[in-house]
Amino acid sequence: MITINYKSIQIPILASGKGWLVVNKPAGMTVHNDAGNDLCSIARDYIQKKSKLFHPICLDTDFGIHPVHRLDKETSGVLLMAADRDSFRYLSKQFESRTVKKRYIALLHGPIASQITDKIPETDDPWEMWQWPLAKDSGGRNNPAGSGQKQPCETRYQIIDQSEHYTMVEIELLTGRKHQIRRHAKLARHPVIGDARYGSLRAVDFLKKNYAFERLGLHARSLTFQAPEQQGTQVIETSEMPIQMRKLFENDKIT
Repeated sequence: MITINYKSIQIPILASGKGWLVVNKPAGMTVHNDAGNDLCSIARDYIQKKSKLFHPICLDTDFGIHPVHRLDKETSGVLLMAADRDSFRYLSKQFESRTVKKRYIALLHGPIASQITDKIPETDDPWEMWQWPLAKDSGGRNNPAGSGQKQPCETRYQIIDQSEHYTMVEIELLTGRKHQIRRHAKLARHPVIGDARYGSLRAVDFLKKNYAFERLGLHARSLTFQAPEQQGTQVIETSEMPIQMRKLFENDKIT
């Protein structure tokens, strides 16, 4: 696998084409708005420097590298980026029409009791839904839904596993509000672990001091979309959960 090397950080390229690439973004790295240190700048500079290694990516130097969708600084995982204007427009239209499927893995505080009762075995569906309407901007942990006009929002989730203190869930975004997963998790009273904006600062501090866990427990696991030069959709995914999240969860199952 080809990787972008930045200082001591390795950023794997999971897939690529003539005018696009998908990277496994590290937690704690901003995507843009920090020229020279953000992911777009790092990818652009490294691909220009090592262009022979990154075939078939054809970088438009006037355009640079731009993200096609959002991923919070605190969140790790699959991020689709465009390397020319035509690819950016082509891929952006898929997000606008909601034909792209985005799935995440999250570690949430506390055990989640299923809200589904009296399931029919033949139609058993493990997915459940958070549907709280959200405003454009939130008020943090005290008002995650936000003030002002709210828009319908849908977050599908299914429980994968539970430990003594945490629940591991797979999440699919059906709408795309800012911090939607984190805000819905807070409204469900099961905030994402390590979330200093919406979760408990006491819990964040506890994880740092006792387990050296200093990230958000949210990882973009996979992305399903259609690449410009290919027929049909493809699924790009990371091979495994980030090691910090996996170790914390596994150790919590042992205790």
